[in-house]
Amino acid sequence: MNALRAMRALGPIDVRSIWRDPLLKWMFAMALGLGFLLRWGVPPLAVKLADDYGFDLVAYYPLVMSMMLPTLPVLVGFIIGFLLLDERDDRTLSALQVTPLTLRGYLMYRLTVPIVLSVVLTVAVFWIADIVTVGVGQLLIAAIAAGLLAPIFALFLAGFANNKVQGFALGKASGVITIPPLVAWFVDEPWQWLFGVVPTYWPIKTFWQLHAGASDWGLYLAVAIVFQLAVLWLLVKRFEFVMRR
Repeated sequence: MNALRAMRALGPIDVRSIWRDPLLKWMFAMALGLGFLLRWGVPPLAVKLADDYGFDLVAYYPLVMSMMLPTLPVLVGFIIGFLLLDERDDRTLSALQVTPLTLRGYLMYRLTVPIVLSVVLTVAVFWIADIVTVGVGQLLIAAIAAGLLAPIFALFLAGFANNKVQGFALGKASGVITIPPLVAWFVDEPWQWLFGVVPTYWPIKTFWQLHAGASDWGLYLAVAIVFQLAVLWLLVKRFEFVMRR
């Protein structure tokens, strides 16, 4: 009920805030634009590389698309993180604590909405790109596995940045967490599991296993969810600490 109350109270405000901010609007447009870029750019590039250098880019399509799994939730998390920083700077969060809307309800709203948005964007981008064959159920599983990255990234910005300038810098720097899974593709197991120290690895590995038809995808999905929930819990505690200061 608190989360629903927060959605009714804050949802329209968030839409207006995003619509007024050119950067945040651009982030949403860029997310969908990635799908068209992949659809229209990757196949011609694959033909070019095959003809000129004998390089088979098609074999790496699953890797290319798997990188969308962390990228899209991070973009959503960036947007939500900036909204959190704005509300903190405007002391909106302090004002909320004396209203019927509890901080817990507010956090539930802030954690749930980015997950839903990232799952919707991920499915949309995969459908638009259409360069890998993956079932709807498999795509939803992979998108949900990566969806927790959105609130993680949002709370990371809100918990460690003092303002939007610092948030932008942290956002750019933290983009490096999408690189280890890219390298992991070229590393054999069990050494590949060393890349599991970053939360982006496990959702991507889940997708790889689903796409390959491997039977152990459920194990990687479980690790992805448990690991990300643990990180999310720590970041919630950090955010609550910042709010009490």
